[in-house]
Amino acid sequence: MSMPKWLENIVFYEIYPQSFLDTNADGIGDIQGIIRKLDYIKELGCDGIWLNPCFESPFADAGYDVADYKKVAPRYGTNEDLKELFEKAHEKGMRVILDLVPGHTSVQHRWFAESCRAEENEFTDRYVWSKNIWDDFKNVGNITGSLRGISDRNGCCAVNFFSTQPALNYGFAECTEEWMQPVDASGPRATREAMMDVMRFWMSMGCDGFRVDMAGSLVKNDPDQEATIALWQEFRRFMDEEFPDCAILSEWGEPGKSLRGGFHMDFLLHFGPSHYLDLFRVEEPYFSRRGKGDISEFVARYMENYGPTDGKGLICIPSGNHDMIRIRETLDEEEMKLAFAFLLSMPGAPFIYYGDEIGMKYVHDLKSREGGFQRTGSRTPMQWNHQANAGFSSASGERLYLPIDPDRNRPNVEDALQGKSPLYQEVKKLIALRKEHEALQSMAKVEFLYAKKEAYPFVYLRNGKTEQILAVINPSDAEAVCTIPVKGQGEVIYSNHGEAVLEDGRLTVPAASVTFFQL
Repeated sequence: MSMPKWLENIVFYEIYPQSFLDTNADGIGDIQGIIRKLDYIKELGCDGIWLNPCFESPFADAGYDVADYKKVAPRYGTNEDLKELFEKAHEKGMRVILDLVPGHTSVQHRWFAESCRAEENEFTDRYVWSKNIWDDFKNVGNITGSLRGISDRNGCCAVNFFSTQPALNYGFAECTEEWMQPVDASGPRATREAMMDVMRFWMSMGCDGFRVDMAGSLVKNDPDQEATIALWQEFRRFMDEEFPDCAILSEWGEPGKSLRGGFHMDFLLHFGPSHYLDLFRVEEPYFSRRGKGDISEFVARYMENYGPTDGKGLICIPSGNHDMIRIRETLDEEEMKLAFAFLLSMPGAPFIYYGDEIGMKYVHDLKSREGGFQRTGSRTPMQWNHQANAGFSSASGERLYLPIDPDRNRPNVEDALQGKSPLYQEVKKLIALRKEHEALQSMAKVEFLYAKKEAYPFVYLRNGKTEQILAVINPSDAEAVCTIPVKGQGEVIYSNHGEAVLEDGRLTVPAASVTFFQL
């Protein structure tokens, strides 16, 4: 099983479609808006797009409740619009991956309506049902609740997240009740075939792969997740046989498991054991100039996961996503420059959440929209210029998907392109540097040389096939000194806020600075 070559040197840009650009004045972003801004994304240096769910949905969970996997939601456009996006992106040397939600659907999906019928039919076992209305799923692994009394069918239906998201049936690793089906039963097998058919549909249209939502949740009662790993290995074999150039990326958060399952890359998540939040989103983040953070637990956990990835896949560290507060909430723009120096010099394909490159802020006190709740403030419209609605839409303000950041000094793309955004310019410079140096790209090895508990600086070595690059980052507001097992001086190929000095293994690092040495 091989990795698509294009993953080795790609930088992704995550787009929340309803908030990117509205071209038909209905207040909601659309696919034509994404097509219109492909040049902007390409100019930044990103040559990949992760598009959050764009399929037909009642939008109880912002599209993560799919009603038809093979139809673009009308508010975004048509299947032909999405096909055009694939084609226009490919013309520009860009890739597009879709958000696949295989673990559950909306209650409005046709499959669910058929599954609710008392009469046995093709979809009776498409979802996880108990045999009796009084038997729920308390303490059953990977099930968060149940739907009951919703149809004539006698039984409860499991849900995966919100109560409007019934869980698709991929079987149980441990069957402890009579109604639990093993993973190789006909119902679970039909479910995986149906999902392969969905993937086949979009890949045949030009999609380049999928980011898979809640990838570790599919098989129930699977405490060690071995059955779920085996399930994804089957999906990977299917892709390698039919679409070997397509990629699958997992929302799993445990690369040691997901990469064994055949995923090409796994996201480090803001929940679970990764310590990702220690970097940017705790009370004292490591990348704050206050210098009170700790990166050691992150590094320890990263290396636990990194070892097993050897040659098998990648770990992604995103700037953020639609499920967490924006990085600008906890770091100012100068601190963000150093954070991006880290993000864009680590292994795995980087992901930039739309607007992070210009320092868009988390907007507080917004009414929840489409299941956003506290996440809503990170999903506000992209700020393009100084015009009405920040150039996002010509609709009246009350019709917008979400309000624009009310701050009169909010950043925008127009200013960034005119050179008025040092953050944007730095992000663009760092992406270009990554593209130029093989040792900074996805596949080059990483070795952490200095990552002490509650200490600065942070030093790591990227070992490529043709070069070595030493990254030295000191987010704190005090000069830092350390000793590393590297001789010589090296050539500085990038610096910000002063240059570190390397002399016979001793590093002297200016406050709030980053330096990359080519060794």
